[in-house]
Amino acid sequence: MLRCIERPILVHVLVLALCVSAGDDDFHWTKNERGPFHYGTFPTGFSWGAGSSAYQTEGAWNIDGKGMSIWDAFAHTKGKIYLNDTGDSSCDGYYKFKDDVNLMKDMKLNHYRFSISWPRILPNGLKSEHINEKGMKYYDDLINHLLDNKITPIVTLYHWDLPQVLEERYGGWQNISMVNYFNDFANLCFERFGNRVKYWITFNNPWSVAVEGYETGEHAPGLKLRGTGAYKAAHHIIKAHAKVWHTYDTQWRSKQKGFVGMSVSADWGEPVDLSNQRDIEAAERYVQFYMGWFATPIFNGDYPQVMKDYVGRKSAQQGLGVSRLPVFSPQEKSYVKGTCDFLGIGHFTTRYITQKNYPSGRGSSYFTDRDLVELVDPRWPDPGSEWLYSVPWGFRRLLNFIKTQYGNPMIYVTENGVSEKMQCTELCDDWRMLYFRDYINEMLKAINDGVNVKGYTAWSLLDKFEWDEGYSERFGLYYVDFRSKNKPRYPKASVQYYKRIISSNGFPNQREVESWKRKAGELCSSSNQLLAADPLIGHMEMVSEIVVPTVCTLCILLSAVFLMFLLRIRF
Repeated sequence: MLRCIERPILVHVLVLALCVSAGDDDFHWTKNERGPFHYGTFPTGFSWGAGSSAYQTEGAWNIDGKGMSIWDAFAHTKGKIYLNDTGDSSCDGYYKFKDDVNLMKDMKLNHYRFSISWPRILPNGLKSEHINEKGMKYYDDLINHLLDNKITPIVTLYHWDLPQVLEERYGGWQNISMVNYFNDFANLCFERFGNRVKYWITFNNPWSVAVEGYETGEHAPGLKLRGTGAYKAAHHIIKAHAKVWHTYDTQWRSKQKGFVGMSVSADWGEPVDLSNQRDIEAAERYVQFYMGWFATPIFNGDYPQVMKDYVGRKSAQQGLGVSRLPVFSPQEKSYVKGTCDFLGIGHFTTRYITQKNYPSGRGSSYFTDRDLVELVDPRWPDPGSEWLYSVPWGFRRLLNFIKTQYGNPMIYVTENGVSEKMQCTELCDDWRMLYFRDYINEMLKAINDGVNVKGYTAWSLLDKFEWDEGYSERFGLYYVDFRSKNKPRYPKASVQYYKRIISSNGFPNQREVESWKRKAGELCSSSNQLLAADPLIGHMEMVSEIVVPTVCTLCILLSAVFLMFLLRIRF
């Protein structure tokens, strides 16, 4: 029995050649092979990493000249975030980056994916107004420390934290002017960091920026421009990506020898009934309205035909003279096409998809434009986030779809992981070890299918601020104790498990792999004991930092009063 999903929610790099386009006729929707676990290793040079983003981990939201971002403003608005949490301090990554690089070094990560906060280096969003050198130094130091420890930096230029000034002055991604402003910001990053950074991601998950930022209002800036806002924002984001790619290609590539790509959110849609053509078409529509919305223009120069058809028809039914989906001019199609050195994939889960016709009287929205409904199998493991079910076989299906759809481009998995949502703390995260094991194994099967995957980024290195869910969901390999002033990190069992996958470059044999979970469990029990003592440590911190100074102040005041009393009696 399948269960209906009431509201679609987001989840939530290294390359050697340019991507090429190809037809989409080779993907076999009716063949869903779910073979047994595959023991084997990844190709030599496969890159293993972990990731984070600036707003989610850095904290220091108003320190050292940083400007306000739309997420600062959004999180400071009561009622927008679960329990009114904010990213004001989060993991204090701004101060603790050296400690975190040591964690990466211990795990033997090949790369670390992080984002640069636009308002930290350009407080007003504009290069022409002010460059914040203290912000530049922070990223200089982080990049240098990574390289000193033989960890490759993979840098995301936009992970959702638009400068608030640009939202207030121009309307953010609703305004075409963002294309040039983003290009100026990116060009500054290439100029200052490009001699050391070779792998650039322009946008992380632009689907969420567009849909949750400008359609549903769940994310910053919180606008509900239904039926138009998401399409308009996406159009400008795609143009901004293309402009930045061309800027790098013409001004920096020959000197810096780097690569520029985009990371798209790409959960899989599987037809409910593989023998039903309408379900197959609905499933492909789901994938095209999700991943294809952004990937197809940068490979082929235009939106997926099915998007143009469906949004155009819905717009006509509503009496509109033109489609709500913007149009690329012939010159723009040529400019956007091929702006892809690699495709970043953020993948977390799968949905079953079936056809559903939404009448035009329901009003216009991105979701009703698709004419489909999302379903889940209640037997799928559901460890935490309400949108995230563990469906490993969907990952292989997705990767093979990309191979046939876009001519087998270089792929870097830029986000893959699973959350937990529980009241008590548990560092022995069996479900996360199982998730990583099965999803990474499906990726290995896809590579054996001929898919060109070059690297994998576990999401995420640390527990962190999870957008509108605040701190109620934890994706981290490392548990962060947000109650403590020092924000200590504690390794979960998945740290040791992932470390063994990295050191083995895959899954060498059944006997060894089966021992990993047991060994990881033994190590995490000692971490649990340390964390159990943390409330006492926090209590001691409170005593030393609050109680003791307060008592001392009272003693001084009482002594002064007593002295005045004695002096008064004497005279």
